[in-house]
Amino acid sequence: MSTLELKDIRKSYGKLEVIHGVSLDIAEGEFVVFVGPSGCGKSTMLRMIAGLETITDGELVIDGKVMNQETPSARGIAMVFQSYALYPNMTVYQNMAFGLQQAKLSKDEIRKRVMEAAATLKIEPLLKRRPGELSGGQSQRVAIGRSIVRNPSIFLFDEPLSNLDAELRVHMRAEMGRLHKRIGRTTVYVTHDQVEAMTLADRIVVFSDGVIEQVGTPLDLYNKPANQFVAGFLGSPTMNFISAKIRLNKGRKVAETGSGQLPLTDNFDVVEGTQVVVGIRPEHFVLTDTEDADIFVNIEYSEQLGGQTFLYCAHDNTEPTDSEQITVLVQGQHILDENETVGLTVQAEKIYYFDADTGESFSQH
Repeated sequence: MSTLELKDIRKSYGKLEVIHGVSLDIAEGEFVVFVGPSGCGKSTMLRMIAGLETITDGELVIDGKVMNQETPSARGIAMVFQSYALYPNMTVYQNMAFGLQQAKLSKDEIRKRVMEAAATLKIEPLLKRRPGELSGGQSQRVAIGRSIVRNPSIFLFDEPLSNLDAELRVHMRAEMGRLHKRIGRTTVYVTHDQVEAMTLADRIVVFSDGVIEQVGTPLDLYNKPANQFVAGFLGSPTMNFISAKIRLNKGRKVAETGSGQLPLTDNFDVVEGTQVVVGIRPEHFVLTDTEDADIFVNIEYSEQLGGQTFLYCAHDNTEPTDSEQITVLVQGQHILDENETVGLTVQAEKIYYFDADTGESFSQH
């Protein structure tokens, strides 16, 4: 296992800078997930760590040694690509052994490593097959096995599950978690799927436009997002955002929306008249009788999933001509008519507030 440090890393293509001074420390054995939308820089950062992209400025440090100029093979890193990149004319065994043969290891050592990796991944019956005879999940295991046999100190994964169907993806996600617990190597994993990030990571690094927005454990980021971008990226369904203005009502501050007032915690110190964006997760709304509601919404359509009901609603903005979309997740089966108006309540402690101009979070949690 190795430590990994990124010190003010920058990447430019000509005059265009795409990574803007990224710094991060990754501990031995840690599973760190890079997330963010397409084009945010997470895969470019991974390729710089691997040595597949040059670093324009800053330092990449592995176990205390600056590795900017070292070749990929000298960095003690193994990378698993989205495409798996298996040699179609080789058997599974040959694919896993190829890198070791290039490194001129003995046949006995190669066989030992391949068989150990195959046992770990439960792919011994596949060793004589060729890639064209494998399913997506089997190909994924072989690609991982090819990396394991190299005995790297750091694993890099670039969206390894994105080519799998939904059911297999769930299964392989659990396999990835179990594999890391068995092997315990330092791992950097890139994905655009926030469910993978939440379930696999020791820490999540949220990227946006070549910078890090926030770093923390999955629940830290879920419960205490630094800004509206992070809040909206993590969570399924995603957080609802409602425009509001801070007002006084009977001596207490409330967040006034186009169709009601949301409660604030006692320690919320934003001044009256401030325009804010309110963040509420779908599962934190409670359906209620209209006279007791904090806000009112109009149901546009609903989805019945048996144990849960999703309501997709329209909510009047503070501007009379605008409407905002709101998703409500309620447990159980709720049969409601389209265009029906319903009331919603939410606990003050479950509400997030963001600066309407900067997107930064107001601290009230």
